[in-house]
Amino acid sequence: MLIGQDIAVLGAGVAGLAVAQALALRGASVTLYEQAPEITEVGAGLQISPNGACVLAALGLDAPSRAMRAKGVQLMDGYSGREVLRLDFTAARPDADFLLMHRADLIGLLEQGVRALDIEIRLSHKVERIHGDADGVKLQFADGSEARHAVVLGADGLHSKLRPMLNGPAKPFFTGQTAWRATVPALGHEEPIAMVHMAAGRHVVTYPLRDGSLINIVAVEERSDWVEEGWHHAGDPAELMRNFANFGPGVKGLLSRVEEVSRWGLFRHPVALRWHSERTALLGDAAHPTLPFLAQGANMALEDAWVLADCLATLPLDEALPAYQAIRRPRVTRVIEAANANAKNYHLKGPKRFLGHAALRLAGKVAPKQAVERFSWLYDFDVTKGSV
Repeated sequence: MLIGQDIAVLGAGVAGLAVAQALALRGASVTLYEQAPEITEVGAGLQISPNGACVLAALGLDAPSRAMRAKGVQLMDGYSGREVLRLDFTAARPDADFLLMHRADLIGLLEQGVRALDIEIRLSHKVERIHGDADGVKLQFADGSEARHAVVLGADGLHSKLRPMLNGPAKPFFTGQTAWRATVPALGHEEPIAMVHMAAGRHVVTYPLRDGSLINIVAVEERSDWVEEGWHHAGDPAELMRNFANFGPGVKGLLSRVEEVSRWGLFRHPVALRWHSERTALLGDAAHPTLPFLAQGANMALEDAWVLADCLATLPLDEALPAYQAIRRPRVTRVIEAANANAKNYHLKGPKRFLGHAALRLAGKVAPKQAVERFSWLYDFDVTKGSV
């Protein structure tokens, strides 16, 4: 179905680069548009779980060579530094790829795969208007130029031009939480474990990157004010320290080494009701922005990319795009609901916090593997083995 098919992809982030490669590997003629003058990502860390790693492997990309293999996740009492619960990946899933990866390294790996294929990359192309008809889709760019393609896929993120065309305007709502993101040099003895330090109304996630040379930090707090949505708004390291001053010495020691930090407001967007038209479709954050409390944003983008390419390769266009939405929407909705639940559980206060942590400690002693098994529906899901 895809041999020679003319498909444009908007956005060279994780979703866009992955779907461009997945389509080209199936024979499509792909043009990738990116509004920035180069494909780059300053970002910080992300976690690739097995459901995302299997897509990278199916694309022929060696993600483990660019990442650290995570041993597990530790939930910690943010005040005392005492362990509450450990999700041990090495015991529950010894052969699975749980990876700790710098976002720039993932983008670099995906770009390498795209450039190895016959994919036209057009940088500095900011889409202003999209017009679809029965025969194709016309793109109009900020510089006045135009292009026409048979199919257009919107992997253009939170500020997608395609999403409001399909769903109308939508205003996200502020969650009452602000996040801080930074990296600091590692001291050299950190285990490859994602640690979640939980406190009342706040939590801090830390894990090593790049062979243990860096520590990734994401600190989230409940507060009534906010900054604009997006990762690249500069924050004040001194304010970060003040706002998390009641954490234990381990966390405060990390935060004291932060020299540059970004800060952004966390907004909740609804999962798009409509993901496609006759010749267009959304994927990744353009379809379902995800809060960072289950580490699944990049993984869902990778899953979307594979399933969308698979649908287009095996079904006629008028069946492929509806099938893609039918397959993906229920799963991403479940993932987002689970992430939202984590946000609440990390920030428990008063008696609920004491009882919740006690229950988790007991569960960890009685059934230590069960903490990972609870998420088998997420981690063990392999879109590359499915059939449309």
